[in-house]
Amino acid sequence: MLKLDHLTVIAPTLTEGVAHVRACLGLDVPFGSRHGYMGTHNHRLQLGASVYLEIVALDPEGTAPGRARWFGLDDQRQVRADWEEGRRLRGWVANAEGLETVVAGHGAIFGEVVTLPPDDPSFAFTIPRDGSLPLDGAAPSIIDHRGDASYIATIPDLGARLATFTLEHPDPAGIEALLRALAIDRPPVVLQGPRLRYRALIETPAGMRELT
Repeated sequence: MLKLDHLTVIAPTLTEGVAHVRACLGLDVPFGSRHGYMGTHNHRLQLGASVYLEIVALDPEGTAPGRARWFGLDDQRQVRADWEEGRRLRGWVANAEGLETVVAGHGAIFGEVVTLPPDDPSFAFTIPRDGSLPLDGAAPSIIDHRGDASYIATIPDLGARLATFTLEHPDPAGIEALLRALAIDRPPVVLQGPRLRYRALIETPAGMRELT
């Protein structure tokens, strides 16, 4: 079974991403890591029940990975356009064991399985060949932690807890059908909307806040 792993704020820069989450949640999300193998970097924050929030951006000091980056981050023009439209909580990641089986049935959506870091793999991740978000972000990227759950303890916990996660989409029935077929635990609630847009209600020490 697949399950919700983390939510992704895809930012033009980490500074902008952190400032946006601070404005929404009143929390400063701590730095996570640099992905030398992907030319990106992130900040991370626990959201309870082994779910976390990731703010991810292109690393201006990073090295091009020689392949498409994840989360559509090669297309900086689109990342900026989404950001300016307020589509900042832009996607999510599902966790699955046996990733190859999932991709075998839905490879056209999720792309290929990439083991990372390449020189000493500790996890696997699905990335479409062009690096785009699966179904423009309506479908999750998929990660396989290879049975290692210790990563969650390394992510800062500032008392934030995910309450609800929703997706507005022009074809809610089609997206719901896909999520049911994937048997995802804790998928977003899919609602009718003019354009793809995510929202998350998050309980913080200062009360309930909305992340968009």
